[in-house]
Parts: sequence; C-alpha cells; structure tokens
Amino acid sequence: MDVNKKDAKSIIDKILGDVSKTSATKQIIMGASSGWVTGYLAMKVGRAAAFALGGGVILLELANEKGYIKINWDKINKQIDKVSDKVEEQITGQSASWMDKVEDYVDRKADQVESLVKDRKKAAKGWYSSITGIPNHKLREIHVFLISFAAGIAIGIGTS
Repeated sequence: MDVNKKDAKSIIDKILGDVSKTSATKQIIMGASSGWVTGYLAMKVGRAAAFALGGGVILLELANEKGYIKINWDKINKQIDKVSDKVEEQITGQSASWMDKVEDYVDRKADQVESLVKDRKKAAKGWYSSITGIPNHKLREIHVFLISFAAGIAIGIGTS
C-alpha cells in the first residue's frame, strides 16, 4: 500500500471508527447520510453516462440519416445478440436455447419488414386508398371501429 491509500484509510477509520459500537441513533444517521450521498452520486454519474450514450446514439443516427455514414444495423444486431448470449451464459451457466435464437431471428426479420414498410409508405397509402376508395388517405370513424373490432377479435382468439 502506498502512502495515499494509508492516509485515506486512516481518515475513514478516524471519521467512522467502529460503527457497530456506537449508538443506534448515530448508526442510523451515518447509514442514511452515506446512503443518500451514494445514491445522489450514482444518479449524477448515471444521468451523465446515459446522456452521453444517448447523445452519441442520436448523433450516429442523424449522421446515418443525412448520409454521412452508413450503419449496417444487421451486423450490429448480430454482434449484440452474440454478446448477450455470452453474458447470459456467464450469468446463468446455460447457453441460449433454440427457441430464444428463433425468437431473436424472428424479431430481427420483423424489424426489417417494419423498415421496408416505412420506406414504402407512399405505396402502402396508395394501396389503402385503392382498396377503400377514399382519396387522400383520410381515416374515418368507421375505419377506426373496424380496426379496433379486428384487434378485439384477435385478442379474444389469443386469450381463449
């Protein structure tokens, strides 16, 4: 141990001493105040870390949208799946099951379909307009009712 560590330890020992030998009131005050300081600092550091991480992701996405960079989301998702599988295996001692891998694959494919639908938004609106015969893609109350009715049927079938 170098000198700074010894000094820091002795300062903490002088301040706290043996807490278990002090009165209950002092123990409660010391426990509450040290817990508050720890929580306060954790929130400040956590908030700063979340802000930095979130800001970085937003900047990356903006650069991707503007065409400055091209992000291969499929490759990133595959790497994230591999890392999460390794972490899960380390924590639980079991590797991801076949069903978990199928679920991840289906989820990735659903995201790709969602992206495709968003890219083809005009075509989808035109298709909806041609089927319903409603120009300018206006949604009316009857359409809201029919959509909610179909969703209710699906939920009823799923829960029965």
